[in-house]
Amino acid sequence: VAYLVVFHILFVLFVWTYWKSVFTLPIQPGKKFHMSYADQERYENEERPEVQRQILAEIARKLPVYTRTGNGGIRFCDRCQLIKPDRCHHCSVCAMCVLKMDHHCPWVNNCIGFSNYKFFLLFLAYSLLYCLYIAATVFKYFIKYWTGELTNARSKFHILFLLFVAIMFFVSLMFLFGYHCWLVSRNRSTLEAFSAPVFQNGPDKNGFNLGFVKNLQQVFGEEKKLWLLPIASSQGDGHFFPMRALSEARNPLLTNEEQWEEDGIDEEPQGSGEASSLAIERET
Repeated sequence: VAYLVVFHILFVLFVWTYWKSVFTLPIQPGKKFHMSYADQERYENEERPEVQRQILAEIARKLPVYTRTGNGGIRFCDRCQLIKPDRCHHCSVCAMCVLKMDHHCPWVNNCIGFSNYKFFLLFLAYSLLYCLYIAATVFKYFIKYWTGELTNARSKFHILFLLFVAIMFFVSLMFLFGYHCWLVSRNRSTLEAFSAPVFQNGPDKNGFNLGFVKNLQQVFGEEKKLWLLPIASSQGDGHFFPMRALSEARNPLLTNEEQWEEDGIDEEPQGSGEASSLAIERET
């Protein structure tokens, strides 16, 4: 009876997390990141690239956008006509910009992003436990098969097939789940692991890394009792994410240290080269 209870609990959690991963739609950026009709008309009618850069820079100043393109430009999507929030990317399969996009998963036929990343992780975890539990409970019958205690030929085939499939999926899921656990511990997405996000000071693969505990809270929330349940509990709304650079700047000890270093240094005049270095990221 205990085996059946555990089996059904794992099965329900497996189906529940899979359903949430499939049917939780990815979230698009809010209206404030979309170009207004007037700005869109002004941007499209302008043929001079430097003026287009100024238009995007003017719009981006009003938004909590800190990441840039590889050449330091404003991240803009031509297809969706919006300024991309930090960690947002355009999915060519879903034909939309997805907040904190991780990847498009063919397993669930959905884009994994801010809205369903927690559900996807739980789906991998419960699938892993489900396969492990099946392999462990079938293994004793596999031993009976080798010792000759199992005489039913049809049962032999079922046991061998079930054990082989369970082990095969367990091994593949173990590597995938381990990789995503490493990503969560570093507060990175799959896309950011391959291409580090670019900030105003340049690329920084650890730009969103706040420490192990805070990184977990970014995905699972502060309520630990909700971590293992397929209930939305991720922090924020997907449009803005705390950054290590801002956290360090708000640290009073680091701020005082920087002030001490600046006491003996003459102030340098600020140039206007930042605006001229802005460029446009075009999605093709």
